[in-house]
Amino acid sequence: GTTPVNIKGKPILSRTGGWIAAFFIFGNEMAERMAYFGLSVNMVTFMFYVMHRPFSSSANAVNNFLGISQASSVLGGFLADAYLGRYWTIAIFTTIYLVGLTLITLCATMHIFTPDQSQCDNLSILLGNCEQPKQWQMVYLNTVLYITGFGAAGIRPCVSSFGADQFDERSRDYKVHLDRFFNFFYLSVTIGAIIAFTMVVYIQMKYGWGSAFGALAIAMGISNFLFFIGTPLYRHRLPGGSPLTRVAQVLVAAFRKRNIPFSSSDLIGLYELPGKRSAIKGSGKIEHTDDFRCLDKAALQLEEDGADLSPWRLCTITQVEEVKILLKLLPIPACTIMLSVVLTEYLTLSVQQAYTLNTHMGHLKLPVTCMPVFPGVSIFLILALYYYTFAPLARRITGHPQGATQLQRVGLGLVVSILSVAWAGVFERYRRNYAIKHGYEALFLSAMPDLSAYWLLIQYCLIGVAEVFCIVGLLEFLYQEAPDAMRSVGSAYAAVAGGLGCFVATILNNIVKATTGNEAEGRYSWLAQNINYGRFDNLYWLLAVLSLINFCVFLFFAKRYKYR
Repeated sequence: GTTPVNIKGKPILSRTGGWIAAFFIFGNEMAERMAYFGLSVNMVTFMFYVMHRPFSSSANAVNNFLGISQASSVLGGFLADAYLGRYWTIAIFTTIYLVGLTLITLCATMHIFTPDQSQCDNLSILLGNCEQPKQWQMVYLNTVLYITGFGAAGIRPCVSSFGADQFDERSRDYKVHLDRFFNFFYLSVTIGAIIAFTMVVYIQMKYGWGSAFGALAIAMGISNFLFFIGTPLYRHRLPGGSPLTRVAQVLVAAFRKRNIPFSSSDLIGLYELPGKRSAIKGSGKIEHTDDFRCLDKAALQLEEDGADLSPWRLCTITQVEEVKILLKLLPIPACTIMLSVVLTEYLTLSVQQAYTLNTHMGHLKLPVTCMPVFPGVSIFLILALYYYTFAPLARRITGHPQGATQLQRVGLGLVVSILSVAWAGVFERYRRNYAIKHGYEALFLSAMPDLSAYWLLIQYCLIGVAEVFCIVGLLEFLYQEAPDAMRSVGSAYAAVAGGLGCFVATILNNIVKATTGNEAEGRYSWLAQNINYGRFDNLYWLLAVLSLINFCVFLFFAKRYKYR
């Protein structure tokens, strides 16, 4: 049931796939992440400086775009598992992604898509005196943004799973290859982010917005070309039919037999197909477990069923166990939403902090928008040294072949994220008090020469460490634990958690603004446009408390989880 096939659907008997095939997939993911982070870091400033939108609404618009592009990833996972397969889902949506990036480049290149920029200096932008964009211009920009997000949504849940498919499950070193694959996969993600935060920012400053967005489109086009070149090498898994239909069938069948006791005299037993093959294409059989016993009623075979084997009345044990697995997996990625909230807040809040700090490194002055590169650098270094430092040390302590279980790595990442956001609160309080003491309170866009922006590196590096352990561990966990025919949907859990984190960050910001500020009373909100009037430190402490509560919830579910 799980035999891989080639692009023509014929079973693969040779050693097709492996690291060479994975290389082409890494290239596609690197370009996708480069485009994703390039848009996330540049689109806020593009909307602010070119489209003349307020900073807060620009940040919220980009957060919503990022959130939708990730939360809708379940659509890509569904299409891949149900109908198209992972290869064709990536091929179609990566093309849509390229179209979206091309249309964004046109928006930044052709003056017809932007408001008039003449007589509009930085002071006019801050005061909101520049010409506002026409309604159709914002409609166009938002439309092409969501086309791009739609393309990303189709790719994201499939790339990591498709890459992992390239390794032979029958190989003795399969688990070692899989562990290394997910680390190298996230390394490619990190390299894409570093390029976005450095080279793309440099291109924007040197040659303008059109060139910056155009560079993202060109990189995506090259990666698409490389991905298609690797087509003869890829191993494919046949789509197993609609996973949502199978889930619905289990729920309906269980509801129909909800009043039938397991001790019924009419009971024949729990239904499963005879032989080794599963009824689900692309999936092996799954052993019965005692979790969620209410769902087992969908597999109760009664004498009255007779020859009527409609899946809406009677499901196999494997089909029921698929639904159980999806339910058991759900709390783990849900507990990573808080990490995504912190990452989303850092993208905007830390940049605003950096505007008030000295970004000189010797004689070199780094642009403020390059600051988010440092988490990427820390991730790159940790992943590069992972097998020579952390893994051997952890292996001595835990005795685990990979150093730590997947859930232990996720938990460690959550702990480090708490330390990161707690430090961010401590430093922000110091920075704000320093600005007030030295007369910079009203000068929120002026750098304080004696206070270095590189104090932000502590929170950046810590959040980079958190990402390595949490996200890489989560991706590997979801791939290995998800049902064979639902692995794209399982991987989509991680992307959906990231998207929900963006939405939660937007909602949290709106609540904070509404409850902590009152213009009539002259009381500034924690998220005031002038960072020195606001209280970003209080927001960071709030995030630290929420992250600590989230970690306790994670411990509760992780201790009760039993690996397949």
